[in-house]
Amino acid sequence: MDIEDALKRLDSLTQEEAQMAAAQVLKAMHTVDDTGRVRGVADIALSVDNRVASVGDQVQGVNNKVTMVIDGAQYIFNQSSKTV
Repeated sequence: MDIEDALKRLDSLTQEEAQMAAAQVLKAMHTVDDTGRVRGVADIALSVDNRVASVGDQVQGVNNKVTMVIDGAQYIFNQSSKTV
């Protein structure tokens, strides 16, 4: 996976998470009971928080891969500079 692919994947994950968060907000708006109180807000907030944490973990994974690519490129560059 090259850097461009990693950044595209990161962008896709970010957009997906934003869509999921918006869906959760709509769900919360539609769970108002007869007294006008929102039901399950804590559960919905926890669910969104868990999903955001998951995306954070995935972003960290992408970051680690990008770092590995950069480190590998620097190593190759340094090795090729020594042979010249």
